[in-house]
Amino acid sequence: MSLVSRLAAAAARPAPPTSKPRRLGAIALGAFLAFAGTSHLTFARSEFQAQVPDWVPLDDDAVVLLSGVAEISLGAALILLRKRRVPVGWAAAAFFVVIFPGNISQYVTHTDAFGLDTDGKPLGRLFFQPLLVIWALWSTGAWKALRAAATK
Repeated sequence: MSLVSRLAAAAARPAPPTSKPRRLGAIALGAFLAFAGTSHLTFARSEFQAQVPDWVPLDDDAVVLLSGVAEISLGAALILLRKRRVPVGWAAAAFFVVIFPGNISQYVTHTDAFGLDTDGKPLGRLFFQPLLVIWALWSTGAWKALRAAATK
């Protein structure tokens, strides 16, 4: 069974009951994303614009607005859509993967934003991004659902 088939099978199944730590993890990640998305649209907009790599073929402000809306949507979904948490978990993980090249660009181009003004700070941020992917997959049970779909 291909990865895409397993993802589709996992997403189609009703989400099984989850543990309290996973649920709290999903709520915390959702709140983090909703806050980050809100900051994209308001007080940190120029900081986020500075982080958009030159190779992105869209207007910097459009990228910041679209990513902010995506973060707010994912955050709300993580908090509110308990029965759809598996596909929401995969969507959140995919989002973190998609924005990772921007973090790499910030490190490579030495872009100063959000106080990441030394080479070490953006480098440290690069190691945090995979943790966000793991957090999304763990807290929603998405990885567990994928493994269960693979055995059926």
